[in-house]
Amino acid sequence: MRRATIVITSLLLLAVAGVAVLWFWLKDANRPGFHYDIKAVAGSEAHDTITPVSWIMVDGSNGMVLAERESERRMYPASMTKMMTCILAIESRRWDDTVHVDRAAATTESSHVRQGDRYLLRDLLVEMMLNSDNGAALAIASHVADGDTTAFYRSMNDKAKEIGMNNTHFANPHGLPDTLNYSTARDMMVLARYCMRDTMFARIVATNEADVPLVDGRTQPSHNSNYLLERYEGCHGIKTGFTNLAGGCLASVATRGGHTVYLVVMNCRPVWRRIPDSASLLDYGFNLMATPYFNRRFVP
Repeated sequence: MRRATIVITSLLLLAVAGVAVLWFWLKDANRPGFHYDIKAVAGSEAHDTITPVSWIMVDGSNGMVLAERESERRMYPASMTKMMTCILAIESRRWDDTVHVDRAAATTESSHVRQGDRYLLRDLLVEMMLNSDNGAALAIASHVADGDTTAFYRSMNDKAKEIGMNNTHFANPHGLPDTLNYSTARDMMVLARYCMRDTMFARIVATNEADVPLVDGRTQPSHNSNYLLERYEGCHGIKTGFTNLAGGCLASVATRGGHTVYLVVMNCRPVWRRIPDSASLLDYGFNLMATPYFNRRFVP
C-alpha cells in the first residue's frame, strides 16, 4: 500500500512539474516574434537595419504573427487608407455606375483626375489604387454615399469595427493628413487580409500598369506605385502610402513555394526605404516559414 502511495505521489509531482515547465514555455512563446533561435534564421539581421517605426508580418494561411515591432502603436496610414475605400466600393456592387469627377475631387492634393471626367466605378478603382489618386478616392466616396461623404466615413469606421480593427479611425477616403485618420500596423494587416479575400480587389492590386478608360473613350495611364510588384519575386500586392507625417508605408503580400507572407510597414524614412526594407523582411518571413517556430498571436 505504501509503495503504491509513493508511486502515485511521484507521478503527481512529475505531472505538476511538467505543467509548470509547459506554462513557462508557453508564456515565453507568447512574446511577439518568439522563435527557438530567431537570430539563427537567415535574414534576422534585417531587424537591425530596417527603418520602419512599426511593422508586422504574418503567415497568410492562418494569420499567425511571424515577427513584429510596435505593431499596436498608433500611426498615420497615409494612402493605405484607400484599401478601405476600395473594398467598400467593391462591396457596394455598383461597379458599372458612372462616376462624375467634381471640382472638389479634381482639386484634391495629388489628384490625377480632372473636373468633368467620367469613369465607370470599376475603372476608377484601378486609377485610385495604382496611381494612389486622392481625387479618385474622394470621387468614389462621394458617389458610393450618394454625395454624403460624411456617411461614407461612417461606413469606413463601421467596417473597421466589424472586421476587428480596434485602434483605427478614418476621417477621409484617401489618407491625407488628419489627426482623426489613424491606425496601427496590426489593424492595417487586418484590413489588408480582409480585402485580399475579394477577387476583384486582389486583381486590382496585383496589376502593375493599366490604361484606365474614361467613358468618353480617352484613357488615363496608370502605373502602380508599389514597385515591389516588379522587384520582388512572388509579390502580388497591395498598397503604398506616404505623407510627410506618415513617412513611407506599404502593405504587401508575396507567395513563394506554396507559402504566403503578408507584411505591413509604417513610417519608413526616407520614403524609398519602404521597398528594400519590405523585401528584406519578406525574405526573413519566408525563411521563418521554413523553420519550426511557435507563436500564439493571430490576426483575423
